Amino acid sequence: MVLYVIGLGLSDEKDITVKGLEAVQSCERVYLEAYTSILSVGKERLEAFYQKPVMIADREMVESEADLILKDADKVNVAFLVVGDPFGATTHTDLVLRAQELKIPVVPIHNASIMNAIGCCGLQLYNYGQAVSIVFFTENWRPDSFYDKIKVNRSVGLHTLCLLDIKVKEQSIENLARGRKIYEPPRYMTVNQCVEQLLEVEERRKENIYSADTIAVGLARVGCNDQKVVAGTLQELLDVDFGGPLHSLVIAGPMHFLEADALRVFAVNPETFNKHAVIV
Repeated sequence: MVLYVIGLGLSDEKDITVKGLEAVQSCERVYLEAYTSILSVGKERLEAFYQKPVMIADREMVESEADLILKDADKVNVAFLVVGDPFGATTHTDLVLRAQELKIPVVPIHNASIMNAIGCCGLQLYNYGQAVSIVFFTENWRPDSFYDKIKVNRSVGLHTLCLLDIKVKEQSIENLARGRKIYEPPRYMTVNQCVEQLLEVEERRKENIYSADTIAVGLARVGCNDQKVVAGTLQELLDVDFGGPLHSLVIAGPMHFLEADALRVFAVNPETFNKHAVIV
């Protein structure tokens, strides 16, 4: 028997592959990882389509109680469902390593993720450098390690995909310190919040890695029917309403003329796009 680690794609219950669906239906237990990303539908829709009960696996279960997920997986099939692709987060690799230590066979079933679907904006996938994570700033914690990775990417003419923070079933510092199982409401970073933080860090570091005039692309709900893609300067993107989650941002590097032609279709203002885009 095996542990299936199954990618669900980006949108809804029907994004699962045929192979993934067949695997789910063969399983004794089905877990849905629900903290590194979200689908546009709830688990009830998944259960109806898969014809299987689905258990939510939050961060605490996956990182601290993995033995519950792996229990008897050497005797029955168990599915671990992941929004996007199975190996989009290090947490999932950790679960696979734990299963392998227990001699449990692991079968990954891949699917689309933001790492490849980002190509929908027109910038070619092989022209991307390191992806970076942008986390919510707090009053006392405003990390800027992403800035150095963006600097490396831009120094060699590559685009940067920014993965925006989500907070699901998170505890406040006070509740965490007091051991109280009280959770904050879910929060999903917007493109606008991301741009504000990027510009704040540039203002603080002053290395001229990017500016308010740098061309970028905001994306929302990639893979869904109401997907939104908008290109413009960082300043222009501050004022765009991207709607509900999930959001992503790409900081464009120098563009091939075909990339520029494809991206210009999504421009807030083609004139400012033409003025500030770097085309090689």
